[in-house]
Amino acid sequence: MRKILLIGAGQSSSSLITYLLHKSYSENLHLTVADVSLKHVKTILNNHENSSALLLDIFNEVERKKAIKNADIVISMLPAHLHLNIAKDCLEFGKNMVTASYISNEMKELNNEVLKKNLIFMNEIGLDPGIDHMSAMQVIDSIRDKGGEMLLFESFTGGLVAPESDDNLWNYKFTWNPRNVVLAGQGGAAKFLQEGKYKYIPYHKLFRRTEILNIDDYGKFEGYANRDSLKYKSIYGLDNILTLYRGTIRRVGYSRAWNIFVQLGMTDDSYTIEDSEQMSYRDFTNSFLAYNTNDSVELKLRHYLKIDQDDIIWEKLLELDIFNPTKKVALKNATPAQILEKILKDSWTLDEADKDMIVMQHLFGYKLNGEKYQIESSMVCLGDNQTYTAMAKTVGLPVAIATLKILNGEIKTPGVQLPISKEVYKPILKELKENGIIFKEKNVAYFGYNPDVKVG
Repeated sequence: MRKILLIGAGQSSSSLITYLLHKSYSENLHLTVADVSLKHVKTILNNHENSSALLLDIFNEVERKKAIKNADIVISMLPAHLHLNIAKDCLEFGKNMVTASYISNEMKELNNEVLKKNLIFMNEIGLDPGIDHMSAMQVIDSIRDKGGEMLLFESFTGGLVAPESDDNLWNYKFTWNPRNVVLAGQGGAAKFLQEGKYKYIPYHKLFRRTEILNIDDYGKFEGYANRDSLKYKSIYGLDNILTLYRGTIRRVGYSRAWNIFVQLGMTDDSYTIEDSEQMSYRDFTNSFLAYNTNDSVELKLRHYLKIDQDDIIWEKLLELDIFNPTKKVALKNATPAQILEKILKDSWTLDEADKDMIVMQHLFGYKLNGEKYQIESSMVCLGDNQTYTAMAKTVGLPVAIATLKILNGEIKTPGVQLPISKEVYKPILKELKENGIIFKEKNVAYFGYNPDVKVG
């Protein structure tokens, strides 16, 4: 049998594993899932005859190399910073490799060796990055193929809670790594292009500069800018484009409320708070406010950030229990960001019956035969339950499909790469559509970047 090794079986692995096991009979596959803990793995594998669970510490070089040497292709679903040793072992033993992570500089440096060995190291083949690349390039290439000139490209993605599980004032729950949500937007100004002008949004202003999006059947959303949209000029071949903007989707009103935490300093991860273990949630909130023996913590916060008592933001803050004097932080030497994450988990953790939702929208503006056009392409994917989430589907299925197509020789081009070529995206998007991940396209009027000002 052809042997697939999957290293790392986190929350996004369920649909990936199920797809490969379903294909194992017709495709003659044996799937080995390696992880430091086998409880979750064994539940998903459910004693399937074409599967094995392998207890693996990836820092044990001997065992790691043995597992990789024994495989025909390797999938790494580890955190991005742990891929490199897997990649080097794949090089040593001549194995193709698939990951859902962004291509690191260290991974790029392996490209010449990967090419020499005629191997494929496919990266960025999950959701974002992944489905965003493929769905965008399919439309961009179709515009170019008919002679169109790209003028505008905007792309937004969000992991949200499904409408039937949306039961808090923030219209949000954690559907992926909470730490990444708390730290979103940090590490430099957001950079993008707007009508030929370079634009920058510093972190402290990021959540007050949002775009409004409408998704058919799902209503209104907002998007805030991702950190660096400009790198996609070269990746997508958009060197002459006028507007280039990538962002994260939330429900309307989320960003304005989140900005309160940014302005207070609660999202800071650069220092630790003294005696954080003994702090109450109220103490934590008060630590960012001026000393005043007469005013309450609530009153100080409202005055400091000019929040009216009847503002919905105030209700959102109360809902998170940040003024509770009895709830303890219970984290030793914690940063503000770590404490905020702990507080948010109380309110934003998905309940057992909750379902998640992935929303993605692209806007493509282009010129053809002297006329300007715009295409709006949207995708919504709903989770089934807490195991087969929308996040697991949209991250895991592209990984699984790409793995099988590489194994079968349908994807042939070697190198360290991401899925932007027709050879890769056409068959994968076709199969994703068969699995319910569908983009709906419609033609809309071209208004340039600003929908209120028609561009001549």
